[in-house]
Amino acid sequence: MTGLAIDKLSMRFDLPNGTHVQALQDVTLNLKEGELMSVLGPSGCGKTTLLNIVAGFLAPTEGEVRMNGHVVTGPDAERGMVFQKGALFEWMSVRHNVDFGPRMKGMAKTERDRITDHLLETVGLQDFKDKAVYELSGGMQQRVALARCLANDPDVILMDEPLGALDALTREKMQGLVLKLWKETGKTVILITHSVEEALLLGERLVVMAPRPGRIHREYTLPFADIGVNADLREVKKSDGFSETRDEILSMIWEMEEEIMGRTENAA
Repeated sequence: MTGLAIDKLSMRFDLPNGTHVQALQDVTLNLKEGELMSVLGPSGCGKTTLLNIVAGFLAPTEGEVRMNGHVVTGPDAERGMVFQKGALFEWMSVRHNVDFGPRMKGMAKTERDRITDHLLETVGLQDFKDKAVYELSGGMQQRVALARCLANDPDVILMDEPLGALDALTREKMQGLVLKLWKETGKTVILITHSVEEALLLGERLVVMAPRPGRIHREYTLPFADIGVNADLREVKKSDGFSETRDEILSMIWEMEEEIMGRTENAA
């Protein structure tokens, strides 16, 4: 079976003082090959924990993740990760960052160069391939991180707040690039974000998670990502239903945040 299956996933962290934190509870999601899903929720609802389990960085307390029919037991090149900050090798050139994975696999240089040049052209960094990473702006570094992820040809791309540290204009440009890469590569993408607008623009499926223990609160199927592939994202925000859905989700998350604050005050 192709695709990604998240089956009855729970995660509990035991603390040194004998207490525990239930980060996730009975999360079930199924993604078809090529789907683009954004995940929203209040702080502490387990979004990043969920992504780390799918990546294979954490083992769940209960449940399992299956990728193309096999159980995920650790990191693998079939699942690529793009972090909030690029986690790049700053002392290396842009080219050597992008071709790092293929080099580690022992791929021939001619093939590595072909893949690297194509990806750098795709993300608009061909003229910067010999620059050191530390010479680039934040937006450029995130483009390098995307290209490096794609160089390993993963089936699934996991993105943890990849655009959160960028200024508004750069973030908008990068949102367009994410949509372009998703459509051109046909990769399955899971994107974690705190921005409701970004989740609407970059999710043909949007999942809202409830506060701890993290669980699926509501799902949406949306048209805006498909529209945005060939349209100005500012115009997409004017599409029918965009503002209404944004306001509905904002109210939903605001109510969750107030509930969390109420729990904290009562506990105090």
